[in-house]
Amino acid sequence: MTHLGIIFPAPVRFMVLYCAHISSLLRPDYLLQARKQFDNKEITYEQLRVLEDKAIAEAVRLQREVGIKSFTDGEYRFYDGFFDHLEGFEDIKRASTTLCTGKIRHVKSGYLPQFEALKALVQPEEVKNIKLTLAAPEWFHLRHGEHAFRPGVYANRDEYFDDIAAAYRRELKVLYAAGLRNAQFDAPLLAYFCSEPMLKGMQEAGEDSEALLDRYIQLYNDCLAGRPEDMAVGLHLCRGNFRHSIHFSEGGYDAIAVKLFNRINNKTVVLGLVTSKFPELEDVGALRERVMEAAKVMAAGTGESEEEALKRICASPQCGFASHSEGNLLGMDDMRKKLALVKDLATSIWSDA
Repeated sequence: MTHLGIIFPAPVRFMVLYCAHISSLLRPDYLLQARKQFDNKEITYEQLRVLEDKAIAEAVRLQREVGIKSFTDGEYRFYDGFFDHLEGFEDIKRASTTLCTGKIRHVKSGYLPQFEALKALVQPEEVKNIKLTLAAPEWFHLRHGEHAFRPGVYANRDEYFDDIAAAYRRELKVLYAAGLRNAQFDAPLLAYFCSEPMLKGMQEAGEDSEALLDRYIQLYNDCLAGRPEDMAVGLHLCRGNFRHSIHFSEGGYDAIAVKLFNRINNKTVVLGLVTSKFPELEDVGALRERVMEAAKVMAAGTGESEEEALKRICASPQCGFASHSEGNLLGMDDMRKKLALVKDLATSIWSDA
């Protein structure tokens, strides 16, 4: 199963590295245990943070050892992100979700502390390669539809989306000022628009799926309006990465690719060719052939040469290794081998990978 990522334009090539990692890494057992103790109020947040810091340092060391030049924190703190820090959102504990109950306003960056912690673990010249994973702006709306915001707070979803976009523009401005040059929206729910059963469900509920996808694309463009040219922002698409290597959606990307790809200029495509769900290692030669085939398809569509198309392709695992805390059905050593395979694939094609 190939998963895709799209990198929004950034003219400086180092922003889009040929060898990438989608972000989440398997959590060490001691971190899983600590998180459980924290949820049960057996340890303090400060005690949890000490162990998170230790695990993140180990994650950076792993990425460095296998030769991946972009650094993530393994998403070990992804639970503490965007919507939690916006004014106007409220956790609904009985439903395990978050809803908009007031006007949305950016009052504090939830991602800045995560970025600063990563900065302390890399060399100054490597800061530009740090990548943060950001929550998808449509996340709660696609889950809850018009119930995502309280009646009377916003007259319609356009007003709701406009304030989310304004908050994201502010968040990106804060992160850019701190030095972030590489971010990635985690947007697996867009794969719902590839799934016939889910599209049928939208139709039965009276939702125009084509119009909704158009509106979500506009939301992303609005979030990125005014983005500095030297800030690369990726959009990660996948069909799901539930606990224990289970996907949630099926169907080809044809249903959304035309709209997404044609409405983003100067695109770089990240091919998720190495599975993060199971330990078996793919054949690097077969993977290389798939990259070359992608270059042929891109060249045929744009008129550029295959060599030029290759400059707009990156290789990566098909998704993170632990989108849920339990992680996928493979071990730490398996994960290391998978990341090393991505690096081997990249260096077999691009000399500067």
